[in-house]
Amino acid sequence: MPAPVDFLKYIDDNADRFIDRLGAAVAIPSVSGEAVHRPDVVAMSAWLDQQLQDLGVTTKIVDLGEQTDEKLHLPPAILGRIGDDPKKKTVLVYGHYDVQPAEESDGWSSDPFQLVIEDDGRLVGRGSTDDKGPIMGWLNVLEAHQALGRELPVNLRFCFEGMEESGSEGLDDLIKSEAAKGEDGWFDGVDCVCISDNYWLNTRTPCLTYGLRGLVYFSVNVTGPTHDLHSGMFGRMVHEPMTDLIALMGTLVAPDGTILISGIDELVPPLTPEESEIYENIDYSVQDVDEAAGAPIALSDDKVTLLMGRMRMPSLSLHGIEGAFSGSGSKTVIPASVTGKFSIRIVNPQTPELIELLVKAHLEKEFAKLQTKNVLTIKNIGDGMPWVTDPKDPNYEAASRATEAVYGRLPDLTREGGSIPVTLTFAESLGVNVLLLPMGRGDDGAHSTNEKLDRSNFIGGSKLLGTYLYELGPKE
Repeated sequence: MPAPVDFLKYIDDNADRFIDRLGAAVAIPSVSGEAVHRPDVVAMSAWLDQQLQDLGVTTKIVDLGEQTDEKLHLPPAILGRIGDDPKKKTVLVYGHYDVQPAEESDGWSSDPFQLVIEDDGRLVGRGSTDDKGPIMGWLNVLEAHQALGRELPVNLRFCFEGMEESGSEGLDDLIKSEAAKGEDGWFDGVDCVCISDNYWLNTRTPCLTYGLRGLVYFSVNVTGPTHDLHSGMFGRMVHEPMTDLIALMGTLVAPDGTILISGIDELVPPLTPEESEIYENIDYSVQDVDEAAGAPIALSDDKVTLLMGRMRMPSLSLHGIEGAFSGSGSKTVIPASVTGKFSIRIVNPQTPELIELLVKAHLEKEFAKLQTKNVLTIKNIGDGMPWVTDPKDPNYEAASRATEAVYGRLPDLTREGGSIPVTLTFAESLGVNVLLLPMGRGDDGAHSTNEKLDRSNFIGGSKLLGTYLYELGPKE
């Protein structure tokens, strides 16, 4: 059924106040990956929990225990529920309230933890699109129904976490535990799942995402002397860890994106004509890549090649080096130990276990060629499986109708290049369809400087989330 007119009007009429609430959320620097900000992540959980309670949601704060290899307590998960009508479908909503690190010195045009409303409607701030904006969208839906005295068209369950940007530690165990409880579990009776933690491919066309690449994240450490050395005294006298590491990192991926580790690209199934047609029909262009990247740096002039590079092919990206000198000036040190970090986005039928074997074999072979006396250590520091679902499921069909109702056009059906490991956990643990329903645009810059969410997407996306619930219809 279509969403009520008064619901849509309420979202429009209260847009400025909703943006203020987003600003309040952005102002809490809930960076899960930095110990100094762990109290802020916990503060964000308390703020969100109170917001949900104020909107009529029954909540439960779940202690997830201690963080592995860290003397830190994990931020809690928030479970919520509203509605228990057996005639209605029950939808589980997932989101995360933690964010990536951000410093103004990184290149931000303003304080990343103060939401800036620009003249063109861009809402700039860390977490605005990933993932505080979508979470606020759900709060907007709840508030509209509460204020209008309307019953929600479905029963809602919520699962919000504070460690998604740091591996979602503890969340899988929670989901599996709740699922195993059956009727006594928090997720009992869930018919489908909705996640809004991804983005349109471009700036103009809404989409629904039915596939995700998985991820394997590696650290490669090279250690030599017991302490840093002076290059004037030891240069060309010792094996230098940085030299070895740079050589190793250069054997992983070619400038054109080709993965140089034997066996990884070869695992990808051949492209079928039917699949090729899907990519041909997606509203996308090379210009979309260049606009989102902020520079004309696309790897190819062919749209289909680019889309396959994002959706159906694995990719390897180099992320950084720890232990090396990175300050201003000219410090002439030979680092005693350096660690390179890189990740590989994987696709079906690849698995983290198989990729790890191939990566370690490659690095050990290349390290042996260096004939160095330094020591190599390779670690898998995080991984997740790829995921694909049926885009013809009623869950997706409802989201497609809702998208057409709000934006006046049917959405593209896409597979996403990013990874949301919890998607597969929900699908396997609950045995239901999982929908990825994005709010933001392809140029939002999640994880980057000047991350933003357009006002039109925040308000339109709030309408979309609510309309999707109405299009699901009653339980059959």
